[in-house]
Amino acid sequence: MSGRFSRTIYVGNLPSDIREWEVEDLFYKYGRILDIELKIPPRPPCYCFVEFDNSRDAEDAIRGRDGYNFDGCRLRVELAHGGRGQSSSDRRGGYGGGAAKFGVSRHSEYRVIVRGLPSSASWQDLKDHMRKAGDVCFAEISRDSDDPQT
Repeated sequence: MSGRFSRTIYVGNLPSDIREWEVEDLFYKYGRILDIELKIPPRPPCYCFVEFDNSRDAEDAIRGRDGYNFDGCRLRVELAHGGRGQSSSDRRGGYGGGAAKFGVSRHSEYRVIVRGLPSSASWQDLKDHMRKAGDVCFAEISRDSDDPQT
């Protein structure tokens, strides 16, 4: 695998008060960081993408930090799968700067239907929760009340 996504890692389960410099402190020893895209959703957990200059550095960071306890949170670190939008550093001129980044959408023939979600649930929440069971390519929340129990 080559290209940007083989050099970019996903870091999940970050604390809600995380700052970009703390992410840099966690990963700088693995290699030169080109970009950090920190995502702070309205509801925790926070997550980010870290792009390294070299794919081997990204692999080392995954091995070194997956499962690491940071501020009481067990980090989930894996190779990013794409689907990124414009990063916060692009808007501010940080790390790499430049144009918006877009990944390739992936879909699978496998489907899981989850019922009884709270009205506040977002597709991001569902996707984050289902990652505990495996790789999640796509998540969608349907607000149609076709279910007779609702």
